[in-house]
Amino acid sequence: WGLFDPEDSKTNAASGGITRVIQGGNIVEKGACSLTLIRRGVLSAERAAAIRSRQESNAIQAGDSYSAAALSIVFHSRSPLIPTFRSDVRIFLVESSSNENETIAFFGGGADLTPYYLVDEDITMFHTMYRDLCQATQEACDNPEDAALFSYPTLKKLCDEYFYLPARSEHRGTGGIFFDDLPASKPNAVKFVQQVANTWMPSWLPIVDKRRKLRFSDQEKQWQLLRRGRYLEFNLLYDRGVKFGLANANPRVEGVMVSAPPVIAFEYNHHIEEGSEEARIMEVLKTPKNWV
Repeated sequence: WGLFDPEDSKTNAASGGITRVIQGGNIVEKGACSLTLIRRGVLSAERAAAIRSRQESNAIQAGDSYSAAALSIVFHSRSPLIPTFRSDVRIFLVESSSNENETIAFFGGGADLTPYYLVDEDITMFHTMYRDLCQATQEACDNPEDAALFSYPTLKKLCDEYFYLPARSEHRGTGGIFFDDLPASKPNAVKFVQQVANTWMPSWLPIVDKRRKLRFSDQEKQWQLLRRGRYLEFNLLYDRGVKFGLANANPRVEGVMVSAPPVIAFEYNHHIEEGSEEARIMEVLKTPKNWV
C-alpha cells in the first residue's frame, strides 16, 4: 500500500494538528489523514462576510471569537484506473457578540471521487452508498424541514457546484456529497456527520479491490498526471479550506497543502482524441450526470 512518514504534529495554546502521510506504495502513491483544531480565533471582516453570505442570519460579525475542528482524508492512487478519494468532516463554532454571546455551531463535510477513467459501476456504487445514507437520515427526521437538510439530490448538486473550475468550465471529478453550514443543533445532525465518516472507506475500498491488479499504460498514467494538475489548480484557486489556511503565516502550512497530488503534469493545449476514453470522461466533467 505505502509507507507512513514520521508524524507531523505542531501544537500551541490556540491551535494544533496532526497529519499522517502514507506514500510510495503500489496502491497509494500519496495519502494523508489530518486532524486540525483551532481555538480562540478571531473572525476577520472578510471571513465573517463569507459566512454570512451562506446563511440567513446576520448574527456573525467581524471580531467574533471562533473555534473549529476538522478531520480529512485524501488518497491519490498510483493507478489511473483507481479514482482519487477525498473526504472530510468539520465543525465551526462562533461566539456571536451581537446576539448576547450566543454560540452558533454548524457542520460541514462530504466525500467525492476524482476518477481519471470512467467505470460507471464504480461511480454508481459510490453514489448509491451516500444516497442511502442521506435517505436513512431523512427517514429519521420528524419534519420535512429538517429532512430537507439531508437531501441527497441537494448535497450532490452542492458537491458538483463546489468542485468546479469556472475558468475551464469543468468539474474536478464525478462528485459525491458536500454540505456546509449544517446547524449542529438540528436533530440527526451529529449522527449524520458520524455516518458520513463511517462510510468513507466502505465507499472507496471496494473500487480499489476491483481495480488494483489491472495493468495500465504510460499514456493512461500521463493522462492521470494531467488531470492531477486540474486537482491542484482547484485546490490553490478555489478551495475555501486551502485559501483560509494560506491567508496568513501558518506553522502548519504543510498540513494545509498535504492534499496536493504527489506528481502532476501541465501540458499546453492538450489534445483529446475524439471518441477516446479521455473524451468520455471529459463529457461528464463538463456536464455532471445523475449516477443513481
